[in-house]
Formats: sequence, C-alpha cells, structure tokens
Amino acid sequence: SAAAGARRVNDILASDNARIIDLEDARPLHRDRISTGISIRFDNVVYGYASGPPVLQGISLHIKPGESIALVGPTGAGKSTLVSLIPRLFDPWQGAVYFDDMDIRQLQVSSVRENVAIVPQDPFLLPLSIAENIAYARPNASRAEIVAAAVGSKADAFIEQLPLGYDTIVGERGVTLSGGERQRLSIARALLKNAPILILDEPTSALDAQTESLLVDALEAVMRGRTTIIIAHRLSTVRKADRIVVVDQGRIAEQGTHDELISWGGFYFRLQQSHLSFFRTPLDAVPRKAVSHI
Repeated sequence: SAAAGARRVNDILASDNARIIDLEDARPLHRDRISTGISIRFDNVVYGYASGPPVLQGISLHIKPGESIALVGPTGAGKSTLVSLIPRLFDPWQGAVYFDDMDIRQLQVSSVRENVAIVPQDPFLLPLSIAENIAYARPNASRAEIVAAAVGSKADAFIEQLPLGYDTIVGERGVTLSGGERQRLSIARALLKNAPILILDEPTSALDAQTESLLVDALEAVMRGRTTIIIAHRLSTVRKADRIVVVDQGRIAEQGTHDELISWGGFYFRLQQSHLSFFRTPLDAVPRKAVSHI
C-alpha cells in the first residue's frame, strides 16, 4: 500500500502540471505591513484540468486591498479552482493573476505563498503539540506569539483546559479535538502567519450552528485589514463579506452586496430562497439522505 502511494506521489511530482517553478528573473514580493492587504486581479483567466473542457472561462475580477469577497455558486462551478490560482498552485491556460499589478508568474513562488494564508474546510493537524501545530505557519515564532494567535482565534480557552496546555500532543489529524477546536487552531495559524491575503475555504460548513457562532468573532479578527476571499455556502458567512461574487459554470454570473443581489432577483436570490425553504421544511418531508446530512 505504501509503495503504491509512493508511486502515485512520484507520478504527480513528475507531471508537467505540478512544475510551478520560478522564472530566471523572478523577484520577491516585498510587503512590510498587512494593514491595507494586497490588490488581486484576475484578467480574462481560463483554466481546466488535463484534457477536459475549461473549468474557468474568461474570469475577470478585481479585489481591492483589504476588501472581503464571498464566492458562492453550485458545486463544480469553479470556486475552489479560482482561489487555487492565488497561491499559484497552478497557472492559468490563458490570462493572468496580478498582485498589486504584478503578474504573479513574475514573482518568486515562495514569495507569493508567503503572502497567502489559508483556513481550509478540513484543517490538517499533525501528531505534534498544540503549540507546534499553530507554529506550522511560522516555525520560528516565539511562544508569546503562538499564545497571542491562539487568543485571537478564541482557541486559548480550550487549550488551557487540556492536560498539558499548549504542550498537549494531538492525535493524528487532530482526532482528539472537536471540529470547532481544529478550526480555531487553523485560524490561529492564519493569524500567526500574518499574511496580507486570506483564503477561507468554507471554514464553518462542517460545524453546527452553535459552534459556528463561536468562530464568528475569530474569523472577523483574522479578516481585519486583509484581502479576504471566502468560499461559502452558508448565508450567515456570506453576509459578512463586502461583496458577493456568484460563480456559475466557470463564469461570474453576478456580483454585488447581499441587498443588491436580493433586489435583482437573480441567481443569488434563488439560492437564498432555496436555502430558506429547505430549513422551513418539516424533517419528515425532507429526503432521508438530506436529513442524515443535517
């Protein structure tokens, strides 16, 4: 099993698609502060996987420094693919992505990724101490900086209740912690990294409403002063964004504030109506599969 997995990893590493490397004249992106975030611009971006049709079809989008936008749309619309272009996990087939009007292909890959922090839907924790897991974002961070990040993410309260506090070893992938606790550690990592660009990939989708409410303040703290892109299905998360961008079939269908999109009666309006009608439906009238998901 291990040998088969190793062969697959080697195949991926040998793939041309995995070879995101620096150009000879690539330069670093110098940012001395995060107070204003970074401007991000997608210019007529087209991208797809392997020999299939394009997933993104001519995306043009400008995100202002310090602005927060929410990407919404059906599964498979291209939201995750779009945000994966920001840390340059791959390059577009056509078009370009710019940081402060600099094509990120002209920047050093390590410099691009140093300026991006990601809070994933399913945080990955290592079987190390709580402190080491938070410091994964910045291994040379001091203990005081690690604690400050935990306090800012509302993780300090539960950490102090653990047998060895910050020195408590977590299980593989954090199985000894709850979903909300793992997510707060992921937010602490993002705070510790102190990057000007923040990506939140459905950070509360796997949490119940009570746990989600505990994370709201933590998310707002980490978003403050940063250019933030949120992928979300829950409308409670979406509403906190400065602007909502609706993606459908690899294109931007509409964009605006929550109130503007509702007044237009378009895709976002229908999305909200279907969301609300689902939760108004008695459980005995909901398909069994949906009930088990709830």
